[in-house]
Amino acid sequence: MFPAAEEYGIDIEVSDAAVERLLSVTPADVEAAPALTYSRNVFLPLTTACRYTCTYCTYYDVPGEATLMSPEEIRTQLRMGADAGCTEALFTFGDKPDERYTEIHDQLAEWGHDSIVDYLYEACEMALDEGLLPHSNPGDLTEKEFERLREVNASMGVMLETTADVDAHSGGRRKTPGQRLNTIRAAGRTDVPFTTGVLVGIGESWRDRAESLLAIRELHERHGHIQEVIVQNVVPNERSDFEGPSLETLRRVVAMARVCLPEEVSVQVPPNLAPARDLLDCGIDDLGGVSPVTDDYINPDYSWPALQELHDIADAGGVPLSERLPVYERFLPESLDAAADWPWTAERVREALLAADDAGRRYRSLLGE
Repeated sequence: MFPAAEEYGIDIEVSDAAVERLLSVTPADVEAAPALTYSRNVFLPLTTACRYTCTYCTYYDVPGEATLMSPEEIRTQLRMGADAGCTEALFTFGDKPDERYTEIHDQLAEWGHDSIVDYLYEACEMALDEGLLPHSNPGDLTEKEFERLREVNASMGVMLETTADVDAHSGGRRKTPGQRLNTIRAAGRTDVPFTTGVLVGIGESWRDRAESLLAIRELHERHGHIQEVIVQNVVPNERSDFEGPSLETLRRVVAMARVCLPEEVSVQVPPNLAPARDLLDCGIDDLGGVSPVTDDYINPDYSWPALQELHDIADAGGVPLSERLPVYERFLPESLDAAADWPWTAERVREALLAADDAGRRYRSLLGE
């Protein structure tokens, strides 16, 4: 079905009938969720280097200008997040930046690291030490890299964006759907609770949107690892000519996601980018990670809403709002202290959840314990 995935040996069959059924979905076909959740995070842009040059992205900096957070900067930011009551340390950076950026590679080597993935591991250890659960978005990874990073991450993620080969991903170093699907599959094969999503408005067709959601569903049905799917609208910025999708389009895509995905998979919209109040009746049940202390470094022109604003959104829909951990509760064992063979939660993460310190008590309080 997806030629770009063939080189990775990914066999995903999406039938025309399934696509047509999904294309017929409207907001009238779904019900509003009975509750909303969110995660409180501190956002750490580990580096602004990226091997890709997507035309809608303002996150990456060109070689010579890209930044790399030092261990001291990481520790300071983590402590700020912990002091603010955050539970999630959100680590983000561009794909394989040390392959393209000589200065980044040399700095990592000076600090004793072979790669940015190696450095991320250390940063996640710092987060656990400071009382935060790491959730990393490091771009495309192999199974071997997931196997290592899962030791120090509560959950991880990467946006599929689209299964279509769109011009927005053009350039000599282009992002391909096959790479993304391979990463999502690798996360499933290594038992990593995973977040992914679609990006709406980058030149994809309605059929592309349906196929993307169906591909995510099929990978989840094989591995059971998708915890949430983000429906994210592209937004105007200094590098992008995309105006963003209309509210009508966004409502329809959210409804398609809710109908397509199994009930246990949450549908999320980012409240600083999307009109969440106008999407409540389309089936969203999560407002994502929101930071009380750091910017959205992916979309710096769009500030996080204050926590009170999230409560206002929930009140507008007449539903309760609750804070959650970066890893969804269904991926945690019923008994944290008797689950050495539990596949979804690594020992280091279980130890953090069971800790007798303030952070451990806060984690367990969010789990109702």
